[in-house]
Amino acid sequence: MARIVPDGWREVSATGAARREIETLAVLERGLPDSYTVYHAVHWTNVERGFSVYGDIDFAVVNAAGDLLLVEQLSGFLEETPEGLFKKYPSHSTNVPVQIGRQLAVLRGRLARRPHLDAVRVEYLLYCPDYTVRHPETAGLAAERIVDASERDRLCAVIQLALPQAAATPAAAPVKRFLDDIIQLEPDANALIGQARAMVTRISGGLAHWARRLEFEPFRLRVVGTAGSGKTQLSQAEFRAAIDAGRRPLYVCFNRPLADHFNSIAPEGGLACTFHTLCDKVLHAAGQPVDFTGPDAFATLVARAAREQVPDSLRFDTIIVDEGQDFTDEWRDQVLRHARPHARMIWLEDPMQNLYGKPPVHLPGWVALRADRNYRSPRSIIKLLNRLVPDAQRIEARGPIAAGGLHVQVYGNEAELLAQTKKAISQCLAAGFQRSDIAVVSFRGRDSSALLSQPQLGPHAMRTFTGRYDLFGKPEFSAGEVLMDSVYRFKGQAAPAVVFTEVDFDQLDERTARKLFVGATRAMLRLELVVSQHAMEHGLGALLQDAA
Repeated sequence: MARIVPDGWREVSATGAARREIETLAVLERGLPDSYTVYHAVHWTNVERGFSVYGDIDFAVVNAAGDLLLVEQLSGFLEETPEGLFKKYPSHSTNVPVQIGRQLAVLRGRLARRPHLDAVRVEYLLYCPDYTVRHPETAGLAAERIVDASERDRLCAVIQLALPQAAATPAAAPVKRFLDDIIQLEPDANALIGQARAMVTRISGGLAHWARRLEFEPFRLRVVGTAGSGKTQLSQAEFRAAIDAGRRPLYVCFNRPLADHFNSIAPEGGLACTFHTLCDKVLHAAGQPVDFTGPDAFATLVARAAREQVPDSLRFDTIIVDEGQDFTDEWRDQVLRHARPHARMIWLEDPMQNLYGKPPVHLPGWVALRADRNYRSPRSIIKLLNRLVPDAQRIEARGPIAAGGLHVQVYGNEAELLAQTKKAISQCLAAGFQRSDIAVVSFRGRDSSALLSQPQLGPHAMRTFTGRYDLFGKPEFSAGEVLMDSVYRFKGQAAPAVVFTEVDFDQLDERTARKLFVGATRAMLRLELVVSQHAMEHGLGALLQDAA
């Protein structure tokens, strides 16, 4: 099986030329031996560049010796003329043999300017899967270099004839670096962000699709789902479906930032809040004042709310509990009493995100559904995390990015911590991420963090929660461009690029493993780990080495 570079093409939803080229990639992967590497740019380039690796070249195949075969794929109808094959587009026509010859000459010239690459063998192939060339003698290309519709099933065989397997040579590595660097196959982060979000939403949304097709009465569903498995999509689908049906939903979670995020994406017509906000609403409905300044204010709030009756204005047809691992049996009872008769109830939890050490909530008689596939994080990160979790909770990596998403910086003291965190942010920017795509997440809580009080990290102005809310109940943040928060507050959210910093511990115990799990799974495309030398010496170094 050939190696395909870059990865992530299997999960792409595409149409037109991109779809046809993805189909060809599947054929090449299956049909060529593992000594071949196929470079492509199907989903990394934009429409204007025609999904090509270089100029009009769609694929570059490299054997172990470093020899190159350039493949141009032309889907659809071609026109045969005395001047050769032509491909017509809405705005112009292209002389295919002339175009291929031009690209070969330019590419050979660029190879010749690289040390030790002037003798690299470069061949070409035209692949037209939809058209049969009737007059190959006038096509302007050697007949053995054309694979048309009549020979479509022989594509891999013809490639191996044109580019035979060969013993490895020192030229192979610099040729592959040339393809990586000069042809610029590095993915565009801005394009990937939107694509990754769409893929994660579409694929992990499958949980929402089939979980909601379960039928039983009364509807009591407990979903034990790993990070990135689609729990948020299921919550949204349930919330929206209730509103569309003229019913009233309640979404309750533990974390205020998660409740704020859900409110920002949920339709109007229901209530989305934290458990403590729900208790506050019960007391306000009873005309009871709430004092958040006293000792044990939140415990007092919960106890007082439990003694009050739930008013009709706070009863709901659908109850959705998120972050269920952070709830207690007492909290369970207080939330579920808000249900109207025959209400649907869904409980969502992830034991690996239990940062507060609470015992599992008892839900006798509920139907349990397990979702252990992560569709959000790069697969290299999941490989690392599977070294942390118990065997029964191992995660199946289904994210759109295979490798390259994990980077590590090590610090020894506070000055180095600040410097390495700044460096990690800069590396994300250099990789093409915007400041709004980056989240700096501290392993520590606000009271013990050396970073979370910093308004500026070098040239980067930090956007942090001020602790205040506006008149509409929305959280207020400082004016910076790069979000920075603790792992406790950022739990339940995600960002394209995450700088997980201040990672420091004495022992890689269960609680530490859970914090690492939560922080690492916030990343959609890139994770920068900023870890202490102390943590590296106390288990993290060996973990990273084993996962490499």
